[in-house]
Amino acid sequence: MPSVSFPTSLGHCAIGWNNNGLTRFHLPGDKAAADSGDGAPDWIKAIILRVQRHFDGEMQDFADLNFDFSCVTPFQHAVYAAALVVKAGQTRTYGWLAEKLGRCPSASRAVGTALGRNPWVLLVPCHRFLGANGKLTGYSAPGGIATKERLLALELAELPVAYAPL
Repeated sequence: MPSVSFPTSLGHCAIGWNNNGLTRFHLPGDKAAADSGDGAPDWIKAIILRVQRHFDGEMQDFADLNFDFSCVTPFQHAVYAAALVVKAGQTRTYGWLAEKLGRCPSASRAVGTALGRNPWVLLVPCHRFLGANGKLTGYSAPGGIATKERLLALELAELPVAYAPL
């Protein structure tokens, strides 16, 4: 599958695709292999530009992108599709997302697990989900919770007082 890496103000990201859509996205610090260069099709170049703008403070909504959901389970697909409704600057809990899916609150762990396996970090906004008490819980992208906190601060998200940037 083709992929390219590209610079952003936060470091190099990478994006992969196939004929069905986006297959993955990597934040800076991820060791994912990607070719660099201008060999990407125009639709990928447009996404790259949007990611660069997002990291430069011009918030983007990536819900309109064509994700290749064939590489995830049906439950993960449902979680990622529901997560796309949470826009930049907003946060929700894993329990909220479980409820959106018509599941009981105990499904919040399964939702968290699905978000932890998100192949499109940033584009499918798994960083916008918090624990039931508003805590920033684990984040599987490079840098962990510090990266999650940085992305939320970039989006000017309202965080619980314990996590509000000084």
